[in-house]
Formats: sequence, C-alpha cells, structure tokens
Amino acid sequence: MSTPAPAGPRLRVLVVDDEQPVLDELVWLLSRDPSVDVVRSTTSGTKALRILEEAEIDLVFLDIAMPGLSGVEIARLVRRFERRPLVVFVTAHDEHAVEAFEMNAVDYLLKPLREERVREAVRRALAQPEAPAPNPDERIRIELAGVTRFVQRSTVTDVEAQGDYVRLHTLDGGAHLVRTTLSQVADEWAEHGFVRVHRSHVVALHHVREVRQRGGRTTLVLPDGDGVLEVDVARRLHRDLRELIHDRA
Repeated sequence: MSTPAPAGPRLRVLVVDDEQPVLDELVWLLSRDPSVDVVRSTTSGTKALRILEEAEIDLVFLDIAMPGLSGVEIARLVRRFERRPLVVFVTAHDEHAVEAFEMNAVDYLLKPLREERVREAVRRALAQPEAPAPNPDERIRIELAGVTRFVQRSTVTDVEAQGDYVRLHTLDGGAHLVRTTLSQVADEWAEHGFVRVHRSHVVALHHVREVRQRGGRTTLVLPDGDGVLEVDVARRLHRDLRELIHDRA
C-alpha cells in the first residue's frame, strides 16, 4: 500500500551530479518521498542554471565536486534569484562542510547516500522559513583621504583583488579601493549577478559586452568609461562561463 501524500506543500526538486549512477539513485530516493512533487535532474552545472532560471524549483541537491561550475559556485549564483531555491550539498568528502553551512545550506549529505538521510534533508527544507527578497541595489561606502563617497553596486563592472583591499571598477571608468576580500564580495554579491571568474577577479555578468577567445585564452570585455576593461577567465571555467553568459544574453 502506497504512502499517502502529505497535506502540506510538496517540493519541486532539482538534482545535479556529474556521476550518472549517483544521480539516478538520488532521483529514485526522492521520487519515493511523499513530500516531493517533481524531480528533475542534470549532470551539468550550466544546464542546472538554465533549469533554475526557466522552472520553479524549491530545492536543489548539488554535488560539490563537478567539472566546470562546482556545486558551491552554482549555489552562489542562485542566491541572486528573487525567489531563491534551498540548497542541499552532496559530496563524497566532508572537508567542504564548513563552507557549505556558511552559505546557509539546508543540509550536507555524504556519499554513499542513505534514504533516511535524504528524507531528513527534505524535512529540513520544508521546515525552513521563506527567504527575504534581496536588496535590489546597495550603496558602497568609499573612504579616501578623509572624504566619504558612495558608489552604487549596480554600476560596478569588475572587482579586482588588491592585497588587503579590492578595487571596484565602475561604468564611468572609476576605480575605488575598499577594504574587504574578494571571497567576501563573491559570496555576498553572487545573488546580484557577480561571478568569480579568476582568482583575482569577480565580474558583473550583466555588464559583459563581449567574450573573446584567442590562443586558448578567454577574455571578458567590460565597459570602462570611454574605453573597455578586459578580464581573463580561469581556464577551468572557459566553456561553462561562455555558455552562461550567452544564455543570459
């Protein structure tokens, strides 16, 4: 006799894992949970972002270690969504646990998966309060030689690591030093379309004008006053980032 569906809300779930056997197992386990309505799946981080932008998804099970976009990088991107899906990380290793929970993940599952742990993750997701909508824009405070200026985040095109500071490049060609770390910017601004493309750069994807490829290099072209700013992309992100930018365009 089948278990009756619960009276409360049922979740629309997306599973992302580059290992097909693990993906199939997790889809099967979730399909047996009466609290789950629909289960979609993909082995590609880029395709996962497409699904998340096109469909209504409540909960994402993300493998952390994947080629191209990792599960953590995908989680940072989806945090910019107006209606943010909840995230459960799935991995064969436990060294990413602290980073996962710093990103407010609902749960952290270790492979091999057990049905009771998968169901517990679903229960935790159902118990989560609805996330507040992100701030549409933010004024960044700039202190220089006793003068305080403010820059709108929406005008920032590129954030460049500069020792203990970052340099904000803006649409008008400005460059402003702010005392923070590039990792902090990548985490806090991910929900607003900023992506770490290199160990020294976080860029605003919505400001990218061109994607250039030559000699095995991928370069993003951004507006910079009357000129342009060119930012190199880390080799491991070449294909996924190109696809992501073209999809958004």
